[in-house]
Amino acid sequence: MSEDMNQIEVKNFEIGDKVKGQVTKVEEKQVVVSIQDSKLDGIIPISELSSLHVEKASDVVEVGNEIDLEVLKVEEDALILSKRKVDAEQAWVNLESLFTSGEIIETEVKDVVKGGLVVDLGVRGFVPASLVEAHFVEDFSDYKGKQLTFKIVELDKEKNRLILSHRAVVEEEKGKHKKNILDSIHPGQVIDGTVQRITDFGAFVDIGGIDGLVHISQLSYEHVEKPTDVVQEGQKVKVKVLNVDRDNERISLSIKETQPGPWSNLAEKAPKGSALTGKVKRLVSYGAFVEVFPGVEGLVHISQIAHKHIGTPHEVLKEGQEVQVKVLDTNEQEQRLSLSIKDLLEKEEDNNFDYELPEESKGFQLGEMIGDQLKNLRK
Repeated sequence: MSEDMNQIEVKNFEIGDKVKGQVTKVEEKQVVVSIQDSKLDGIIPISELSSLHVEKASDVVEVGNEIDLEVLKVEEDALILSKRKVDAEQAWVNLESLFTSGEIIETEVKDVVKGGLVVDLGVRGFVPASLVEAHFVEDFSDYKGKQLTFKIVELDKEKNRLILSHRAVVEEEKGKHKKNILDSIHPGQVIDGTVQRITDFGAFVDIGGIDGLVHISQLSYEHVEKPTDVVQEGQKVKVKVLNVDRDNERISLSIKETQPGPWSNLAEKAPKGSALTGKVKRLVSYGAFVEVFPGVEGLVHISQIAHKHIGTPHEVLKEGQEVQVKVLDTNEQEQRLSLSIKDLLEKEEDNNFDYELPEESKGFQLGEMIGDQLKNLRK
């Protein structure tokens, strides 16, 4: 009867059969299992424990584990089994489904190799260095043992090829986050940001996962030659949202509009009757505009330029000229400033101007002179 049982046992197992085994012994290079409904021991060589390289069998299984196996070879006293093949077969089914759906997978980085990372998903998965992060990473040694999320970007069961990307997950999440920010911000909102990048035409400011542009004209109320004169990379700033272009994912920001304007507290800086130094910025037919503070120009009406009559401001002033002015009136609300140059000039200084009297005035003086001479002759 014993011989009959042995014959039955050997005949019952063929290459390719699926069996269940319970781990009874873990050796350095192999694992011994008991097979259900069999008196034969099962042997799992270390190379058949996992799709990845295994240093010690104990890294994969321990005594008491119940595992699914496939028969590789039938010997008189044992069955040679594979855990790797069963895991791979089940894994490919799951992986094909995940690849089709685009679902995100979370797993541990098992190893760092030249050119990328290795993960175990029942089959060996490879993550090329270029697909690990959205930014450049010089050293991947810290990634071993890390839990990361991945998307399958290439799958070929026949070639046993599985390529994954963590970068795809990062960029997808960043895209969702960017959309949420674009949907949540609105013009007029003041928010905190960090200067990320500086160009000749302005500065890009990170406002929580998305960059907005502060044009050079929006950095300060004062004239800015180059953005680095005002801001530096990494600097924390407050910005005001000027415009949101959701279609093109562009945000226009301003730093200067979060700061007190040049006209703020002007009545204190330029009280009525005070004398200031300014620069002539523009000459017009009715007067001159003089900048007394950055971004603050006041009007010197033509009647306030000189004590004598002048036809145009160009007769006595030129653009860029520095002048002393007296404050006549300040209106912060309407951003108007009235100034006078002549109130700080002595009247005799009028002689410095080349000024001819009107013709009618000349004729009147000549008549008086002739009249006086006739009177003297009659005497």
